[in-house]
Amino acid sequence: MRDVIIVGGGPAGLNAALILGRCRRTVLLCDKGEPRNAATSLTWGVFTRDGTPPFELRARAEADLERYPTVERREAEVVDARRLDEGFEITCADGRRERARRLILATGLHQDLPEVAGFAEHWGRGVHSCPYCDGYELRDQPIAAYAHGERARGFALELTGWSGDVTLCTDGRPTPLDAESRERLARNGVRVVETPISALEGDRSGPRRLRFADGGKRPCRAVFLMPEGGRPSELMERLGCAIADNGTVPTRDYERTEVPGLFVAGDASRRVQFAVVAAAEGAMAAFAVNTELLREDTR
Repeated sequence: MRDVIIVGGGPAGLNAALILGRCRRTVLLCDKGEPRNAATSLTWGVFTRDGTPPFELRARAEADLERYPTVERREAEVVDARRLDEGFEITCADGRRERARRLILATGLHQDLPEVAGFAEHWGRGVHSCPYCDGYELRDQPIAAYAHGERARGFALELTGWSGDVTLCTDGRPTPLDAESRERLARNGVRVVETPISALEGDRSGPRRLRFADGGKRPCRAVFLMPEGGRPSELMERLGCAIADNGTVPTRDYERTEVPGLFVAGDASRRVQFAVVAAAEGAMAAFAVNTELLREDTR
């Protein structure tokens, strides 16, 4: 039985493995090699690595782990996990089973895209989920907020920090906008289009325009999706984690869950979904895991 199994090899999982390797803990890191940001060309907002391609960032992190002999990194899909009387057991797609005293899930979220023509084609290169990550490169260009419901107004206003040409597109979905909300949006230069979207049109360089069901068109260089629509790994529900409405797990201090010995770090945790924050969460989870194991080992 290992000390720790980490599922997910993104910033959270890799940094957790790094910290635990430095604590001389026996670690198995499993990752199936399908990151959420695979379609993204560059990773922004990581100090000393601003604008680094995601796979280059991952390769550097994986190389760092090679100096720690107690850390094993394995390309494997984890299809099941369960609690034991002491620790956890995972099952990989190839049938192998592994056990550990603690389990860190750093699986991130699966991004669900709206069923609008062109959205999947431009995902990561014109359709984005985070303006903090990709807004700067689109500054002062025509952009759209794809949002609906109670949070639509706030999300559209948030985008005005990057561009004075923002269109709030509700795609025909119910969105309560009273007179005060509409006036505030207009005062800040936000147009509101409530007609369903028929397509996001563009070319290899990215989106160019939005076409609506009534025949209308709007120039558009990027669409930002309201921060919803992410699905967590099924492992979290199988292990008994509570899932919030936005698909994340409401973790406690140091990324602990309500399941003893289980930690969730990264995009599936409760904080903002930045690569640098995910890495910090991985470090915090690793610190807590090592502290718990030390207490057990020195009783």
